[in-house]
Amino acid sequence: VQLQASGGGLVQPGGSLTISCAASGLSVDWYAIGWFRQAPGKEREGVACISSSDGSTHYADSVLGRFTISRDNVKNTLSLQMNNLKPEDTAVYYCATDYVRLCSYYSRTAPRYWGQGTLVTVSS
Repeated sequence: VQLQASGGGLVQPGGSLTISCAASGLSVDWYAIGWFRQAPGKEREGVACISSSDGSTHYADSVLGRFTISRDNVKNTLSLQMNNLKPEDTAVYYCATDYVRLCSYYSRTAPRYWGQGTLVTVSS
């Protein structure tokens, strides 16, 4: 399994950005796949996830209503649309997955497969 994240960059507060993750060796619609982030000096946290069993989406409270996770089953990619970005959203964002179907699994066990991360910086 290989995951390749892209699309990070510098954006002003209140701005928008979409980051993407290209997957190979695994179909994004067969397994739960999500985005995690790690800010400087902080622990890694889950941001958003899509379960494969029913396509349900799950978000951290801090991004609910601002971020939207989606997947393209044909291109085998995962995206995260981020709106109304705040300085506290600054972090390295990682896509990650494992051979499980429910996002709830990742609340107990970290995924085994990770992309290399893409840096999102929110600053004026």
